[in-house]
Parts: sequence; C-alpha cells; structure tokens
Amino acid sequence: MLVAERRRKIVELVNERLSIRVSELSEIFSVTEETIRRDLEKLEQEQLLSRSHGGAVSIEKEATDIPFIVREITNSAEKMAIAAEAVKLIEPGEQILLDGSTTAWYMAQELPDMPLTVITNSIKVALELSKKEQIKVISTGGMLLANSLSYVGPLSERSLESYYVNKLFLSCKGVHLSGLSDSNEWQAILKKKMIEISSKVILLADSSKFGVKTFAHICDLKSVHHVISDANIPVDYQKELQEKAIPLAIVKQ
Repeated sequence: MLVAERRRKIVELVNERLSIRVSELSEIFSVTEETIRRDLEKLEQEQLLSRSHGGAVSIEKEATDIPFIVREITNSAEKMAIAAEAVKLIEPGEQILLDGSTTAWYMAQELPDMPLTVITNSIKVALELSKKEQIKVISTGGMLLANSLSYVGPLSERSLESYYVNKLFLSCKGVHLSGLSDSNEWQAILKKKMIEISSKVILLADSSKFGVKTFAHICDLKSVHHVISDANIPVDYQKELQEKAIPLAIVKQ
C-alpha cells in the first residue's frame, strides 16, 4: 500500500471511530508503530486529525454531540459490561446521579427495582427507570440537546443545587492525563456541577476514551474516586490510576 493511500485510510478510520490507538493502526496496516506516529504527525500538520496520547482523534466530529442512536451501538458490549459492574456499587435507599451517557442508560436497564432516588438529565434514563415502581426519578429539566436526548443549561445547573447525592455515575468523551473532557461545553459545565454535589464520583469509560482530549475540560483525574473500564485500557493509564490511588475495576465482555 502506498503511503498516501495508507494515510487517507487512517483519516477515514479516525473519523469513523472518532478515536483510535497507534497500536491498532499498526496492526491494521502491518507497519511499525513508529511509522504510524510519523503518519499521524503529518496528518495533524495537514489538519486532518488531532494526535492524542497513544493515538489520534477526529477533528471532524469532535465539536458536536454524536447522536444517541449512534453512541448506543458504539462499543456497546464494553458499555453494557461496565454498566453491569457499576450497578453492583449501588445500595438500596441511596440517592444517585446518572448522566446523559449511553452507559448510564444501560445502567438504568440493569438496575433492579429497589428503593432508590435517581437524579438524571437524560430523557432515555428517566423513561427506562419509570418502569420501576420503587425508584424515584428526578429530572433536571433544562435546555434539550436533541442529539444526546439530555438536558443542559442554567436551569439544569440550578436544579442540581437543591440536592446532594451519595454517588455520581459519570461518563465523558475523553480521559487524558490532564483530566476528563467533553465535546459539548454545556455538558461539561453540567458534569462539573454534578461532581460538586456528589460524595463519590464513579467514572464509566470504555478503553477507547483513554488518551483522548476533547474540547471542554470537566475535571482533573483526582476528582474521580473509582473507575470502571474494559480490558483494553492502556497500561500507562492503569499505572497512573494506581499511582493516584484511584481504584480501577476492569470488566470482561
């Protein structure tokens, strides 16, 4: 394969998957990781993608929310396994917060019908939990983002100020050594508020999120108390979490 053709296909893959690691590209194209890094450097100079720690991210879709129906089928096996593990951390009688992520929606499906108060900014999560008689659901309300089917904005932020929760189950677009980030600024601001009112923050992030830095900063890694991911989480991030004494649960699909 010619260099130009390989680089064109790399851009297509990055835009299709939104993020991809150097090791994956090396395997796909049967070239060394050093060759892939040179390719990514050249493509970044041409403003066709953005390099991240250990890989590359799309700049084509980074600034907008990906429709929920697309996120629902992206890495779905990993997300469902992460959701099932997260549910194990919930005790009857607790007050918890579920964000507008697809993983939170999978959690809502997995949650048993037990005494629980759930605050959420997600329409999909609220609808799923409405089927369970013992679970009290509180919606933040606010400005609706059609792609994510979730509420954001000043009204959502003010509604959270009335509450305090035991646990927040949070996802995001990127997990980097510099912290958590989201492609949508409104989402990032609301997630900051969620963190402020939560005693414990549990990050739900499949391995594709690691090494990715997107538009809006949410918080530093030190704000997270527990991480649930899949077996492909990069080793350097496993070490970083261990050094920061942040428990990591790795799920099997």
